[in-house]
Amino acid sequence: MNSFGRLFRVQIFGESHGESVGIVVDGCPAGLPLTAEDLLADLERRKGGQQKGTTPRQEADFPFFKSGLFNGHTTGAPISIFFENNNTRSADYEKQRSFPRPGHADMVARQKFGGFEDYRGGGHFSARLTTGLVAAGAIAKKLMSTITGGENISITAAIAEIGGEADQEKGLQKAIDAKDSIGGIVECRVTGLPAGLGEPFFDSVESLWSHILFAIPAVKGVEFGSGFAAAKMFGSQHNDAIEDMSGKTTTNHAGGIVGGITNGNELVCRLAIKPTASTPKQQESLNWDTQQIEHFSVKGRHDLCVALRAPVIVEAATAIVLADLLLLEQHLHRVVR
Repeated sequence: MNSFGRLFRVQIFGESHGESVGIVVDGCPAGLPLTAEDLLADLERRKGGQQKGTTPRQEADFPFFKSGLFNGHTTGAPISIFFENNNTRSADYEKQRSFPRPGHADMVARQKFGGFEDYRGGGHFSARLTTGLVAAGAIAKKLMSTITGGENISITAAIAEIGGEADQEKGLQKAIDAKDSIGGIVECRVTGLPAGLGEPFFDSVESLWSHILFAIPAVKGVEFGSGFAAAKMFGSQHNDAIEDMSGKTTTNHAGGIVGGITNGNELVCRLAIKPTASTPKQQESLNWDTQQIEHFSVKGRHDLCVALRAPVIVEAATAIVLADLLLLEQHLHRVVR
């Protein structure tokens, strides 16, 4: 439900326009030096209003640690982090309450929770909750740097396309001209990992990684290595020839994962991010008060392209999975020395 992981376990909480959002990180080893400043760089990257095409909603996103730290180090107990919501405009959602927004969870939330859900800003379904994921990911990144060779582990996600265009500005302009929102593709690469992480079948690296990636709002597709292009290839083309006993390969169509297990090569995945569902373009949809199809448009502050803010969230989700796998394989221990 709202938790993920086995040894390095995270639990998100909060609503977009509630008092706060946050996360609990359980299973983080004791002895890791940690302060709020360690999280701020990634939290800043996630914020809206930092670049063209993102929501003008501004929140401080300062992490308030409520447990799990003592004398500047993790204690081994659960780490709870709160982020205050101060820049909300809930009236925007009250005005359009009669229309369950197409592409949003409004309709299914009402069906599932009987109308008791907090609908303001998407409530618990909102991407606002990814603030906590980014905080947990920053902790996971710092934790991984403490293992032998961990300083060589690099997790980098970046925009690959916006609206089918490699030129980000060109893709955004398509949406601006259409007075609509637009989607994009994010690519994530991980280097420096040891071979042997993951298990066959249900706990394969692809299974666990895609599980948390699909928890990021607006993600509609994930592929690893050559992904769907592999369906058009011959086996002799797709196979990655092994060069030496370390497992290094001449190509990397597998994306660094074979049999569900890391093979020591670069991990590569790509994510399809759908267009922002809240678009100012006039649409037709159900008015659930009148039960008639009517014209409406979504008002308020929204991203032109949610993919723009996704890279740091993708990095965080990836770091959470990898920290868990490294703990399971005992590359990380209960106490940081």
